[in-house]
Formats: sequence, structure tokens, C-alpha cells
Amino acid sequence: MRSYSTTTVAGAVLTAGLFAFTSFARDHNELNGTWTLVPASSDFAGQPVVQTGTVTIADREGVIIVSRSFVYEGATETFFYRDVTDSEHGDTFHTGKDLKSKTDWDHDVLKVTTTRSGAVTVESYSLAADGTMLVSVVRPEYKPVTLVFRRN
Repeated sequence: MRSYSTTTVAGAVLTAGLFAFTSFARDHNELNGTWTLVPASSDFAGQPVVQTGTVTIADREGVIIVSRSFVYEGATETFFYRDVTDSEHGDTFHTGKDLKSKTDWDHDVLKVTTTRSGAVTVESYSLAADGTMLVSVVRPEYKPVTLVFRRN
């Protein structure tokens, strides 16, 4: 029977924990950058089709900035959304009287939860096996939308 010192076991556990943390943190940074919408690969679920769009994600020491810019089919203007949240401390940011936004990591999925006038919208950002970014948007009273983005 082998015997292991407490130091050896603790060292192995610490090493495994650091490796898991490093791998986990690296996955979060993989979403950083600017992404361009691929409308033909996206599922708009009967909602207005986005002709062009970009999403930029930046995670700077736990402060996550998600900026979105979209032009909808037939629209004469560009719609721009920007959330800045501190996911490290679980902060919720209020950007208007009835608007608040919160960003959290659910393993390797970045979730942006926005509450406007009591209605909750959840956007989930994740990497697909082919390197594209998938964005699932779930809003009350609408079918879920899945948007596909390629890195610039």
C-alpha cells in the first residue's frame, strides 16, 4: 500500500485546481473580440430579420462589456445596445428607470439578463465546435432566436 504525504496530496489538488481555473478563465477570454452576424445561418423564429450586425465582447479584469449593433431588414436606422457589468462581483447595472442588466458566466456560457419594465430577456453567448459564436435570445412572448456570428 502506498502512502502519500499531506503535502503531496494538497499539492496535487492545488495543481489540479489551478489548471481547472486557468482552463476555465481561458474559455471566457475566447469570446473576446468583434463578431459579425451570419444572417443565412441564423434562426430569427419569425421575428424581424437582421441584415447586418456585430457583437463586441471585452472582459477586462471581471468587467464585461457587450456591445451590439444591428440593422434590421427594412429599417432606416441602426440599433445599438451596450451592457457594461461587473460579473466578478455579481453587480447589476441600472441604465434607466425601468432597465437593468446583469452578466454572469454559467460555465463557458456568457449570460446577459436584461429586465425592462418587468420583462426579462436572456442572451446566452457560447462558442460552437466550428469556432462560430452562437447567441440564443429568449424574450417573453416570443419564440427563442438563435444568431450565428463569425469572428472578425
